[in-house]
Amino acid sequence: MKKYVSYLLTGLRIIIGWHFLYEGIDKLMTSGWTAKPYLLGSRWIFSGLFHSMAASDSVMRIVDFLNVWGLILIGISLFIGLLVRWSSIAGSLLLIMYFVAYPPIPGYTLGTVTEGSYLIVNKTLIELVILLVFTVLPADAFYGIDRLIKIWKEEKAHAPIPSIK
Repeated sequence: MKKYVSYLLTGLRIIIGWHFLYEGIDKLMTSGWTAKPYLLGSRWIFSGLFHSMAASDSVMRIVDFLNVWGLILIGISLFIGLLVRWSSIAGSLLLIMYFVAYPPIPGYTLGTVTEGSYLIVNKTLIELVILLVFTVLPADAFYGIDRLIKIWKEEKAHAPIPSIK
């Protein structure tokens, strides 16, 4: 792989990691933040599931906790390049839930606050696809802690065995 490709992939990973991290910290720092209004506003295929989640206070505490700390931990992982494959899988699952709750399909976002006008493809889907690509790339495709660990393991495996005299 050419060096500039690793630089570009690393930059992309860091940017997405920052986005996840910032979203998580923002939710953590916002007093009284909850995903309840977001879940109640869903109107597509799985809206019944999202509405039932919002109906239970104990489930909402779990959803809010997992949402905030999932975003923060996935963001940190992607930002520093540690466990990129696993954090990309977790991030993909989270983004699938976001996408299914509010798909950019005409009629399903009517009356909801959106960032722009989209038709099927939005930033959630784009980040989801990028994270899916990250799950299949080798650890040395990016610069980060995963790459350092891989190099360390390879050097350790090829280190000469001391002779016993």
